[in-house]
Parts: sequence; structure tokens; C-alpha cells
Amino acid sequence: MLDACGAASAEELFSHLPDCVRLARPLDLAPGISEYEIVRYFRERAEECAGGYASFLGAGVYNHFRPVLVDTVVARGEFLTSYTPYQAEISQGTLTTIFEFQTMICQLTGMDVANASMYDGSTAVPEAAMMAVRATGKGRVVIARSVHPEYREVLATYAKHQGMPVAEFGYDAETGAVDLDDLERTIDDLTAAVIIQTPNFFGIVEQVKAAAEIAHRRGALLVVVFTEAVSLGILEPPADADIVAGELQSFAISPSYGGPYAGIIATKEKLIRQVPGRLVGQTTDSRGHRAFCLTLATREQHIRREKATSNICTNQALIALMATVFMTVYGKQGMRELAEQNLAKAHYLAGKLKPRFTGKFFNEFVVRAPEAANKTLLKKRIVGGLPLGRFYPELADCQLLCATEMSTRSDMDTVAEVLA
Repeated sequence: MLDACGAASAEELFSHLPDCVRLARPLDLAPGISEYEIVRYFRERAEECAGGYASFLGAGVYNHFRPVLVDTVVARGEFLTSYTPYQAEISQGTLTTIFEFQTMICQLTGMDVANASMYDGSTAVPEAAMMAVRATGKGRVVIARSVHPEYREVLATYAKHQGMPVAEFGYDAETGAVDLDDLERTIDDLTAAVIIQTPNFFGIVEQVKAAAEIAHRRGALLVVVFTEAVSLGILEPPADADIVAGELQSFAISPSYGGPYAGIIATKEKLIRQVPGRLVGQTTDSRGHRAFCLTLATREQHIRREKATSNICTNQALIALMATVFMTVYGKQGMRELAEQNLAKAHYLAGKLKPRFTGKFFNEFVVRAPEAANKTLLKKRIVGGLPLGRFYPELADCQLLCATEMSTRSDMDTVAEVLA
């Protein structure tokens, strides 16, 4: 390569760079080690950090059981190494699983159409907001403070460079649900979208119908967000929403230090042309057999980015496949039973404590607890809840606790004893 460039050495190749921006020493990196040493190192660190610990952390990433079948399917080479399914004639396997994924998401959310997946829940939220702006011709977005704080941060980053004003409205200090009166005061005729989350960041189930009425009265679209997908197994689908954006990490996707995950956007049929990312549709092949292909998206979406409807031109196909296998394994009845287990365990734990809010909750709730309590729990090999002062100064004396089907009665009793 140096010969082709007409350079005698790598040094000469970079000689045009001024000395002040060049590193005159080797990088400060440890020497290379063998594969078995790397594996041993990470196993030791995992044992230190997570091995044998019970976790009561939630807040957007949940500790659920992962059926063995999930990895068995996604590890197959046809899925693990497949590329973008542009050529339908050689991509029917991938396209079929995406079509099934879209169908199941529509059934869970009560929407007419779902896309092939987003990067994660946090990036699905600004995509839904921009979708509403395109659909309504208005430019302003209002979002509840009870939406996941990091989702709101991602929305603010997108909005800054889109020139899209974002305003926040509060939550009720007693129930923990959105303050509908504050929403009435915040929304105006220039608002394109109202964004709420259910169950919200505090675990409280929101008043979707009431929020929808307020939004629609002012000509805005309602975007409903979820972070705990298991709740969809027992809660009424948010069919009053115009757009549903969410995170599927709960569906057999490992916490993995924060990703990769799979987000979704689902919506009503009238907004189908505004959906970001990919859609897979059903068609027939040259022999009249059922087949699948990418549909309703122009090539500009993928190659002429300045004309695209969205910043996302791909989808999390492999991660979405994990969620598809999970939904298939559990089925409708299994999903409901799983949700009921989560509900029962969280309410068992809450019954031994005093939740900060009075609103109905699913598998997360807020309690008053000193941050030092988590240090005591760690000594008992239990990871406690999330201290909320970092995101909500007014809740500095509180933490968010989550109980799932993985929580045992003895661990819950220990948490209750320490926090009480």
C-alpha cells in the first residue's frame, strides 16, 4: 500500500500532520494476551460483579428469564451472518422472521402496523416525535417528566439539531401519574406530539385515554412509550395512541451493560408512510406462493440520506429475532402468566414497604430509602434499587425498586427488612 501511495514508510504517510497533533510514543495499552486468558479474565470479572447476586434494578433494563431456545435459533448461521435483506429472492428466512415480529408487535400494542425494529427504545422516542412533526406539519413536542430521563435526554439531542422545541409537563406528586392539568397548560395549537410512558419511569400505569383526548383536542398526536415490554402481557393495549414507541429488552435480550437492544415503532395505518426504518410486507412470488419483501420505503431511505424520512436506515434484525423467539415460546397465555408473576411479586414486596406514590403500578415502584441501604444489600449479595436523586432532585430520598419473575421470596424479604 505504501508503494501505491508513493511513500517510503508509515511515518512519511503521515508527515503532512503537524507535530502538535501526533503522538510521539506508543499507545498506553497492555500487551496482547491469549484467548483463554481473555475468557478467564471476563469470567472472573463477571463473578465479582454479577455472579450469584439478586437484582432489584429496573428503570428500563430488566432481569427476566431467557429461554435456551432463543440462543439456539439466533446462533444459526443463516441469521447470525445474514446481511440486509434487499434481495428478497435470497432473504426469505430473514424477511419471514421480521414479518412475524411486526405482526406480534401489532397484536401487543393494538396498532395497525409496526416497523422492523429500531436501535432501542431511547432512539425510537425522537423518531416518533419527528414522525408526528412530519404528519401534522407542526413543530413543537411536549413530553412528560415521568418518561425515562435518558429517553428525554436523547430526545433533547435530536430536537436541538432538528430545531424542534421540546417542553416538559409534570407528574402528580401523590399518584406519580402525569399531571393532566399541567398537560392542558403546556400543550398549544403548535404542538405536534404529546409523549407519555406507561408504565412510567416510576412504574405507574398511566391514563392513556385521558391524555389522548387532550392531545387530539389540540390537533396533536399521542405517542405512548414503554420500557417494560412484559407489561403488555396484562395491560390493555394503548390503542388510543397514534404512535407507540418502546424497548423490547425484556423479551430475552441480555442486559449486556446497556445494549444492543431492539426498539419498536408501531402506528395507525394512516401514518404508515411516515414510519422510519424498514417495513416487511407480504406478497407472492413468480409461482404464486406466499413471499415477503421490503416495502413502502424508497431507496433514498438507505442511500440518499438527505432525502430520507429518518436517521435510521436499518433495523436490529438479530436482536429482534430474539424477541420474536421469546414471544413465540411464551405465546399469548404464557405472556399473560409471566406478566401476572411480575405483578404479584412486585406487589408482595411493596406490601412489606410503603410505596412513595399511590398510583397503580406493574413491577416497579418508588420507596423512600437512604442510599446507604444499597451498600448493606450488596453485602448480602443483592443489588438494590436505583437512587432517584440523580434524575429527580425532589425524590433524592427515594429509590426505584423492581421485582420480576426472577425475584425470590427470601430475597424480597431481605430487601424489605433492610429498607424498613
